[in-house]
Amino acid sequence: MPLAYCALLASALQAQTPVDQANIDAVKAGTVKVARASWWGFDPADSTEALQAAFNSGAEKVIVEDLGSPWIVETLRLASDQEVVFEEGAIVEAKRGSFKGTGDSLFTAWMTENVTLRGYGATWRMHKADYQGPDYAKAEWRHTLQLRGARNTTILGLALEESGGDGIYVGVGDGGAPCVDVTIRDVVCDRHHRQGISVISVRNLLIENTIMRATSGTPPMAGIDFEPNGPTEELVNCVMRNCTSEGNQGDGYDFYIPTLNATSTEASIRFENCRSIGNSRGLVFTTGNGADTAVQGRAEFAGCTFEGSRGPGIILNNKPAEGFPMRFEGCAVVNCAVEQPTQSPIMFGAEPAASRPVGGVQFIDCSLTDPVDRRPMSMNDFSGGLPVVGVSGRLTLDRNGQRDVLELTDGLLDEWMPTRKLKPIPPYDLAGRRLAPVADSWQLEGLAGALRLRNAARLALYAAQGDAVSFRVRYAQVGQYSGQPLPVKVTAPSGAVVLVATGEFMQETPFEFTAAETGSYEVTLDPGANTAQVVETTHPFCVISGGDPLHFLGTTGDVFFYVPAEVTEFALKVFGEGSGEGVRATLFNAQDEQVEDRDDITQPHQFYVQRPAAADGEVWRLHLQKATTAFLEDFQVQLQGVPSVLAPSRDAMLAPE
Repeated sequence: MPLAYCALLASALQAQTPVDQANIDAVKAGTVKVARASWWGFDPADSTEALQAAFNSGAEKVIVEDLGSPWIVETLRLASDQEVVFEEGAIVEAKRGSFKGTGDSLFTAWMTENVTLRGYGATWRMHKADYQGPDYAKAEWRHTLQLRGARNTTILGLALEESGGDGIYVGVGDGGAPCVDVTIRDVVCDRHHRQGISVISVRNLLIENTIMRATSGTPPMAGIDFEPNGPTEELVNCVMRNCTSEGNQGDGYDFYIPTLNATSTEASIRFENCRSIGNSRGLVFTTGNGADTAVQGRAEFAGCTFEGSRGPGIILNNKPAEGFPMRFEGCAVVNCAVEQPTQSPIMFGAEPAASRPVGGVQFIDCSLTDPVDRRPMSMNDFSGGLPVVGVSGRLTLDRNGQRDVLELTDGLLDEWMPTRKLKPIPPYDLAGRRLAPVADSWQLEGLAGALRLRNAARLALYAAQGDAVSFRVRYAQVGQYSGQPLPVKVTAPSGAVVLVATGEFMQETPFEFTAAETGSYEVTLDPGANTAQVVETTHPFCVISGGDPLHFLGTTGDVFFYVPAEVTEFALKVFGEGSGEGVRATLFNAQDEQVEDRDDITQPHQFYVQRPAAADGEVWRLHLQKATTAFLEDFQVQLQGVPSVLAPSRDAMLAPE
């Protein structure tokens, strides 16, 4: 008999695997506790019905055999009180053309109890490239395995590949119930679309000897991401041991927990001997910062290595110095951000809304290998001058063959993080103050300036009663960010809303109104991640804030601010985005004399001024230009001790009456 005919016959016999009704009946009767999935049949084109029936059978153990070709299936539901063993070599594969629902997952354990999934040498495979293509609605929730409110779940030895979401999703079930008692051991999560593993809400999580690698598709694209959706969710007793996060497009280990707050259950995190290798960043840990917005708890990292990331090895954002102690013991940061010399391997950060000092971190006998001559540790401060406090311990620094043991003293931290020494200057209080032009008249030419505003922005525009006011806004794209219609609102000095409109994306849109009263009108714009720029105006306008930094993108040229006569101490704080983005800034006084010039401002720099009181208020100038080394893109300017009012030209300058 020809060999080719034998192969066809074997394939046909395999396709005709019969239903074993006798054994099925024995399982139903309870006389057989261990079942083989093939008893319910096997169809190499679609075995969904057979495999689901095996799970629903009530058997204490179901064995999914290696039958020589994959179990092709659509979505499957796991059952409580059951162990499922996937034989070595067995493959469960998502059916092509299925999983059209944006939340269709290969396996789901919804409010289950006592489930064990054992699969050493077995594979669950989906088809990420299909879900990323034009035949599927874009989504990030087509997981390989989702646990929703599941209790006492153990996952052992499986390889999970190429989902349209996460390899494993650990989240809430009915009524917001967290997962409880989850163990993941000896698992490989490979080439997923959003995360290797996402942890949303869990009590008692142990992940051991697990690899999370090559995530790419949609952000965050981390190896593992701990990201609760709201304050009632939990991250309690989360432990990772001997795990590796490698080659992900996003971060190795990501914690984004400002969604937890002071009302939440305390978070408790411990990592032991885990590694991040070749990710975007090693560990990024972001919390809330305010007294009511920061969760209580603790985080510990022992014997962990953060190696070869494209950005910093460790980033701690907003972490309050009090209330959430963090400890690194025996950890190593190795050759991170080597191509980003303006970054430090270890970074602290504070966002604009942060209000409390950041820090509260111990580094106990940690090591840092870094070939770049730079600060081992630094601070990205977008908050307005929060100090970094409560940082202690010891770092061993290896740099180009030289080893130094560094005690983290206040003096050394002051050197590494100059923002610790920035002089705190309270914001100038504009409450109840009306703004009016400094100049008696103005020229239309140059009145608009070249300020490219990013994210939500406020403008003050001055007009007299009866004036016909018009201005034109350019709504421009940044990178690949999509754009919704640009919301624009104009509010009169009395508080009456006089205009609500939208601007067209990637176009210039004119707006106009007639001033019903004299004074400063507030114009709000929110281009989001893109930019808005006033390119033409009939009346003077300024960018304003309540003291927060003003956010610009790629803006060069002169901007102007007003120093009231009685002010004897003030400052401007200028800073880039910290990832190689920065600006050069030069400060000039009212006599147009240079006060200070600073190049390559990526980290916050404070232009501090002391002067005697003046007879009259003065207009000062800040000249912005491309830095010598840093890339001119995002940067922010914060006015301290003077009105937070920045004008694009002298003629446009508005000041408190």
